[in-house]
Amino acid sequence: MRATTVNLTVEQRGILESRVRQGKTEQRLALRARIILGAAEGQQTAQIARALAVRPATVSKWRCRFAKEGLAGLEDAARPGKPSIYRQETENRVLSQLDQPPPAGYSRWNGRLLAAALGVNQHQVWRILRQHGISLERRRRWCLSTDPEFARKAADVVGLYLDPPENAVVLCVDEKPHIQALERAQGWLKMPNGKALIGFNHGYKRHGTTTLFGALEVATGQVKAGHYQRRRRVEFLDFMNQIVADYPDQEIHVILDNLNTHKPKRDMWLKRHPRVHLHYTPTSASWLNQIEVWFSILSRSALQGANFTSPKQIREAIDKFIEVYNPQAAPFQWTKRYVYPKGLKINYADLCN
Repeated sequence: MRATTVNLTVEQRGILESRVRQGKTEQRLALRARIILGAAEGQQTAQIARALAVRPATVSKWRCRFAKEGLAGLEDAARPGKPSIYRQETENRVLSQLDQPPPAGYSRWNGRLLAAALGVNQHQVWRILRQHGISLERRRRWCLSTDPEFARKAADVVGLYLDPPENAVVLCVDEKPHIQALERAQGWLKMPNGKALIGFNHGYKRHGTTTLFGALEVATGQVKAGHYQRRRRVEFLDFMNQIVADYPDQEIHVILDNLNTHKPKRDMWLKRHPRVHLHYTPTSASWLNQIEVWFSILSRSALQGANFTSPKQIREAIDKFIEVYNPQAAPFQWTKRYVYPKGLKINYADLCN
């Protein structure tokens, strides 16, 4: 029988030669490319089979496939696989069952309970849940601001981030209260298998607390701190006096949350400091204040898992962290998406236009 004739276009030849040359090409695809290139040069099926150490039937198969379908014919044919045991009906039953109350004594469904209730294999239940992106154990938290002036206040704050007033400084101010001085045993623990783990004992001894006031300069990322025993209005205004002294010739715009110590009798203090302008975040929206981001960095980097025997040691640790943080500080590339209860999404850049 005469072998099937193979003719290549310039584009097809380039693709096949590229598959042969590239080291990352799958070997099965490279072999098929060599077969077609050999056939295009006029080589016989038996000749190609001997050169590539394959059966003549293999060469004939790919010659015929390419002649009929082109490059697409060199791909693997779809394989039906094992017939499905469970149909669409089973998937619908699993999803519908999630809308029903869980069995008595349980607060929520899990894969084992669903499988038992429906008489379905547990692995099939998990397969259906994964397909729909359903995690029965995951619990999300949210904080929705119900402030009727949310849009105006958010636009005011974000406007300071995006377009601060000329020759003015924008500061994010807040406090981190009741930082505990916890003394706990820590170090290396050698395991029976010879490995060593670092950690700390679950038991601890309390040695008091301290309160940190922080001010983040939005334009530079620099942080200023003040240490106090409490967080009353007296301590807040004392810290603000220090901040004002650090910027004697500039307008100061301060972003604050709605804590009551940030508000009472502030008018008298503001009259004595006309260069200071206070901007309040909406209620239940303290995440608009960038100092919260820095507080998180501080906790992860210098406080969590550390051993302190006095509030003084905490204050020293915070000051040391600020000393090494400020020289490499940079403005935050800060983004946040807020979703109203009715599903309305707010773009803060649009709010400021």
